[in-house]
Amino acid sequence: MSKEKLKVIISGGGTGGHIYPAIAVAQTLQKELNGNVEFLFVGASDRMEMEKVPKAGYAIEGLWISGLQRSLSAKNLLFPVKVVSSVLKSLGIINRFKPDLAIGFGGYASGAMMYAATLKGIPSMIHEQNSYAGITNKILKNRVKKIAVAYDNMERFFPANKIVKTGNPVRSDICEAGNKRAEGIAFFGLNPTRKTVLIIGGSLGARTINQSIEKDLELLKDANVNVIWQTGKLFQSEKASQMPVDFCLKVSPFIYEMNLAYAAADIVISRAGALSIAELAIVGKPTILVPSPNVSEDHQTKNAMALVDKNAAILVKDSESKTILVPSVIALLNDTQKQENLAVQIKSMAIEDAAQRIVQELLALRK
Repeated sequence: MSKEKLKVIISGGGTGGHIYPAIAVAQTLQKELNGNVEFLFVGASDRMEMEKVPKAGYAIEGLWISGLQRSLSAKNLLFPVKVVSSVLKSLGIINRFKPDLAIGFGGYASGAMMYAATLKGIPSMIHEQNSYAGITNKILKNRVKKIAVAYDNMERFFPANKIVKTGNPVRSDICEAGNKRAEGIAFFGLNPTRKTVLIIGGSLGARTINQSIEKDLELLKDANVNVIWQTGKLFQSEKASQMPVDFCLKVSPFIYEMNLAYAAADIVISRAGALSIAELAIVGKPTILVPSPNVSEDHQTKNAMALVDKNAAILVKDSESKTILVPSVIALLNDTQKQENLAVQIKSMAIEDAAQRIVQELLALRK
């Protein structure tokens, strides 16, 4: 076998749900090939991947691409121009980098790059994180050789003969969080005799969840629990700063030590992004999901329902959150049997080796 490095283009971005699985796959492929691989990431030039990917140690090139605005906007007139520009730039990147394989993780930049890769005959696959397929992956379904998915019944969107269920890649430190409860409690300075509620709304926070928690902070205080609350950088709680010291309330714009936060948690409140759900399944925590209504095709509700239908999570609608979210948490805190059932069911949906599965499928595309 040639000792030349395998060259792989990885494309995707716009949200952490596209970026972090892509990075996890790159890291796994690096280990699998003992470093004998060269990567080039391709993303949208003004999105978070341009910061996150270099931070993880990988080169990235940006495309001038963005999605259609939902409202009537003059920006939509530029969309066809951006698509053509991005496909042409992608073809130039391929001619220069000469990849052996290409894999896309969703987002408009992935659409342009993967379209170009299939035009050039590069063996290609895509990964769909959600239970409801995104528009980019639906467009690419007949062009790529393989489609990795995280949920059952994806034949609704993709050719059945191309589908392989791999799950969503999760960071290795989160996979190892299960036996670190004492470490997590100590790290956040919590009371080890109390149950812990973890509240996460994604890296930018979730306004409705934050407002619901702030409204009913006294109820949580009276429930005698620890609370770890990731608010996102756009929300500050005045009421939280007024709570008594003996209420173990830890508020932060962003939690970098998510493995320890999960380890400390007994119950989790979360949005229903695909990556969050994959992490929650790995750690096996009783979960209340509040799907964001501000996402395409309402895919977070569909993600959540895939769990709810298997009694693996509780769903609280965003529109009902301010009324019933905290009362639902307290009801769950008081129902030990329900907690155990939810934990068992969500854990049964976990796929811990998702990145390895994707890597094996990608490498199998080599001619």
